[in-house]
Amino acid sequence: MAAVAARYEAVRRHVADAADVVGRDPSDIEIVAVTKTVGIEDIRLAVAAGLADFGENRVQEFLGKYGLFPDVRWHFIGTLQTNKAKDVVGRAYLIHSVDSCKLIDEISRRALSAGVVQNILLEVNISGETSKHGFAPDEVRQALVEASHAGGVVVKGLMTMAPLGRAEDARWVFRELKELRDSLREMPLNGVELDELSMGMSNDYRVAVEEGATIVRVGRAIFGR
Repeated sequence: MAAVAARYEAVRRHVADAADVVGRDPSDIEIVAVTKTVGIEDIRLAVAAGLADFGENRVQEFLGKYGLFPDVRWHFIGTLQTNKAKDVVGRAYLIHSVDSCKLIDEISRRALSAGVVQNILLEVNISGETSKHGFAPDEVRQALVEASHAGGVVVKGLMTMAPLGRAEDARWVFRELKELRDSLREMPLNGVELDELSMGMSNDYRVAVEEGATIVRVGRAIFGR
């Protein structure tokens, strides 16, 4: 337990330090422990260390871990195919990776059928990399309109993936996502809240916090390599 708990405490301290640099309250920033390739025992240790939010990339892994740890908040953070939405809707506390209007419609259909409201984030490809999923920045406004007409979903905010590399090189990506979110907040739409910014991972979460992240997705920095 000591290694996982110590690494988690270090992440919390780094988040607090980064928040302090820009005058933010660290309690406004949620740490999601990414469990991709992480074994069940390490997840148990993380729960014992006080972690309450966990993120999984793949549907089958998500379902298995959700079944073993139903009392924590499970986030789905990987690419979600429309034919797999039925397995995630109603189980995920938050789906971070909604990258098309087709997926919004499918999540809505599944949520209405199950009688639940599903919280989602729209994934935005700020960097423009062809290897990344997500709406182009100029597509997000129309996607929000689409989501506002879809029952059973609430858009809680936006998510992005920064290019791999030096943390400082990702700063512009995080800054542009926040600026985009701020520009869209003026839209008075039902089912659209835009409070959350999910950005930053193990190598760059401190920069993301300085630029306004409300959710950081951290795996290696908590669980080790």
